[in-house]
Amino acid sequence: MHLVVVSHKPCWSDPSSSSGYATHGGVPFQMQALSELFDQTTLAIPAYRSAPPASLNPLTGHSLSVTPLTQPMGQHWRPLLKKSLLPLWLPFNLPRIWWAVRQSDAVHTPMGGNVGTFGILVALAQRKPLFVRYCGRWGYPSTAAERFWHWLLLRIADGRNVVLATGGGSQPPSVENPTIQWIFSTSMRQVEIDALTPAQPWQTGEPLRLITVSWMEPGKNIDRVIRALPLVREHYLRTTLDIVGDGPCWSALRQLAQDLHLSDAVTFHGGVSHDRVIAALRQAHVYCLPSDSEGFPKAVHEALACGLPVIATPVSVLPTLIGDHSGVLLSDIRPETIAEAILDLISDDGRFAEMARRARETSQAYSLEKWRDEIGERLRRAWGPLSSND
Repeated sequence: MHLVVVSHKPCWSDPSSSSGYATHGGVPFQMQALSELFDQTTLAIPAYRSAPPASLNPLTGHSLSVTPLTQPMGQHWRPLLKKSLLPLWLPFNLPRIWWAVRQSDAVHTPMGGNVGTFGILVALAQRKPLFVRYCGRWGYPSTAAERFWHWLLLRIADGRNVVLATGGGSQPPSVENPTIQWIFSTSMRQVEIDALTPAQPWQTGEPLRLITVSWMEPGKNIDRVIRALPLVREHYLRTTLDIVGDGPCWSALRQLAQDLHLSDAVTFHGGVSHDRVIAALRQAHVYCLPSDSEGFPKAVHEALACGLPVIATPVSVLPTLIGDHSGVLLSDIRPETIAEAILDLISDDGRFAEMARRARETSQAYSLEKWRDEIGERLRRAWGPLSSND
């Protein structure tokens, strides 16, 4: 079976990659794992001409190739202005998407994004089997586009069109359409998890290193972690914070650290490669993410794999991941509450070490192989054999 993946995820030219392209985040690892299910996989994604970020990984996989789309215009504009330029982007790219789908046996669209929306509509028009993986925060539509995607996916999900929502919980994603199911997200293979030397659990008297790895946007509430740091340092001065990632709030967060006279205690790493993320986590002791809402945060899984207790809010799948055994779930996101959780966590060396051990155990359930195999099982039930090896 030939799968085409239509996505908004940007890529950049990379002569050293077998596909000729590279991208960032967890996408290269997930696309490589997904390609192992199929005879052939084609990615129809925008190829950017701008300077690439430092955190690129090659797009490679089993018989994996890239059909480049052109870079959408106005990427740094406001959403409504950016969408107004779509009529200029479509005439050149819609035929490419149409032809890529025409040559395929099935279509996968990681949502959201305008490009993925066009992929869904083209797949429906050509009556191709469709697999949609909603990568946003299911159940929390805050924009007109997200409300449209929820409406559309609730109506197209059936025995042939497979819709998986990234996240988790005790309840299914939708009561209205029970065929929509949860799927976790990850970027780590089992061999990487097994080979990983975890961080050393914190012990009394050592410097305490807090860390957060996230896209820097308002709903992540990284500012609350920064504001909690002085409160922790009142009781334990040898506490620092590493902030890994970039995004629209990066400059404001850096200014906040300066205003609170924390420049010597807060280190901003920016967007870095997967290997450097893991290296930073292995040097830390506690992971903090007081987010308003989440899907399935890959960085939390990476922190657990490194043996870090996690301080987070009880949203989406986080209560299942953390519970009372791998960290602390916050009752609210006030800096005082975050500081209290951190100080309580370090008040007992034995409890801290046990949480670190349980964090490692939890991470074992969320490897890329298990992600791939769970998706493969669901697609085979809907479509039959996916490759000549089935």
